[in-house]
Amino acid sequence: MEGVITTSSGMERSDVSIEVSPSKKSNFVGISPLRELTNVKTPSDRPFRVSIEGNIGAGKSTLIQYFQNMPEIDTYPEPLEWWRNLDGHNLLDLMYSNNKEWLRVFQSYVQFTRLKLQTSKPSSTSTTVQMFERSIQNNRFCFLELAYRSGYLHGADYSVLDQWYRWIRANEDISLDLIVYLRSSPEVVYERVKERGRPEETGVSLQYLTELHESHERWLMTDDEKLNTTPVLVLDADRTREEIMEQYRKNEEKILGYDKLQRKKVSEDDKIKVKKTLAF
Repeated sequence: MEGVITTSSGMERSDVSIEVSPSKKSNFVGISPLRELTNVKTPSDRPFRVSIEGNIGAGKSTLIQYFQNMPEIDTYPEPLEWWRNLDGHNLLDLMYSNNKEWLRVFQSYVQFTRLKLQTSKPSSTSTTVQMFERSIQNNRFCFLELAYRSGYLHGADYSVLDQWYRWIRANEDISLDLIVYLRSSPEVVYERVKERGRPEETGVSLQYLTELHESHERWLMTDDEKLNTTPVLVLDADRTREEIMEQYRKNEEKILGYDKLQRKKVSEDDKIKVKKTLAF
C-alpha cells in the first residue's frame, strides 16, 4: 500500500518523510525567525522555562552542569535514579533489555516523572529560570512517536498515553519558553555512548540513535505548529567540548531568557564597580 510501512511486529504505520524547515538546514545554528523569544509570553507567576533536548550522548547533562551553579537558576537533571529504582525495579534496564515487553510501562512512568519535574515549584522566590534536561513534550512528540512508528508500541498503548498527555496539557501548566536543541549526528553520539559506558546503554545501537535523531528532527526542525510552538535554539553538538562550551557562553542571554525579558547579564566587572560605588 502506498504511503504505508509494515513494521517488524506486523503493525502498519504511515511513511511520513521529514520536512526540514527552510530556516533550519543542516548547518543551521540559532533561533528560528518564525518564533522569536520576544513573541513568547511567560506567565508572571512562574520563572522562564527552558528545556535541553537532544539525542543520547549529545551533551545535555554537560549543559545542565554549566548552568547549575549560577544564581537564580533551578536545574533539573534527567531523573535517572527514579527510573533505575521504582520500589526496587530498574525500569530503565528492563526497557533496554526487553523493549517490546517494558516500553509501555517505561513510557508511562517517564511521562509521570517528567510531569512532576516540569510542574515543580521554584526552590526560591528569587528563581528566574527553571532548566530541564528533556521535557514531557519530548516524551510525547519524540520518544512516544518513535516507539509507535517503529512498531514497538501498540496503537492502544499509544492512544492511552496520548490521551493522558492531552489531559495534562489541558489541566496543568507544562508550557516551555525555550527549547535548546543540541543537534548532533548519530555517528558522533554513538561513539560518545560507547565511551561513557553506562550499563543500561550497552545495547544501544547506531540504528536506534539514527532513528532517535530523525525523531528529534521531525519534532524540532519543522515549523509545524501541531508538533511545537516553542522557540528552538539550535546548537552544534558535534563540536569538541571546548567549542560547545563556547557556544553556551555566547548564547547565555538567549538560554536564560534575557533576550525575551530585555535584560542583560551583569558582568563581574560591573558588579565590582557597583560595590565600589556603594562603598563611598
